[in-house]
Amino acid sequence: MSGHGFHVHGPHDHELEHAAHGGHASAHGEKDGFAGSIAVATAILATIGALFSYMGGATQANAGLFKNNAAIKKTEASNQWNYYQAKSSKQNLAELALALVPEDRRAAFKDEVERYKKEKAEIKLAADKLEAEATDWDNRSDTELHQHHRWAQATTALQVAIALAAIALLTRRKWLQWGVFGVSGVGVALGALAALHI
Repeated sequence: MSGHGFHVHGPHDHELEHAAHGGHASAHGEKDGFAGSIAVATAILATIGALFSYMGGATQANAGLFKNNAAIKKTEASNQWNYYQAKSSKQNLAELALALVPEDRRAAFKDEVERYKKEKAEIKLAADKLEAEATDWDNRSDTELHQHHRWAQATTALQVAIALAAIALLTRRKWLQWGVFGVSGVGVALGALAALHI
């Protein structure tokens, strides 16, 4: 924060500014390779993390869209089954009439029974097709959601690696730098699994 010539910032801000302006210099005036490698790693991790985050958001949106499509198909299938049930009721009434009416009027009701049977078969095919489509959309949604979780895991690992990079830069611990690379490797591997739909 600055104002009226007075400037206050935290130690992390100081290290980042210092690294941006050439980093630490050795006694001979050479640039510090440790700070430079951390800065480059952080930039690369942030870029990859942004891409992974975008993919995670896209797969989450797809999962929701596909689940919505499944719900629509289930509703359409339910409507078809209701229509099927209505035809069954009409068929039952026609069969009852067939048993109760005089012989000379039975042919018309027999034709009605056959017509309802045929209509029900067509309706059943349409309802079964819609249920299969609903199941397919559900499966696609589940696949996208699984992939979203992989992207989220990869993004989280990269964010942890970036945090470790900041700590490594502040503490100048070489082993933390290896931790950054290790956690980054895990994040990239998780991103690869997401890209491969595993």
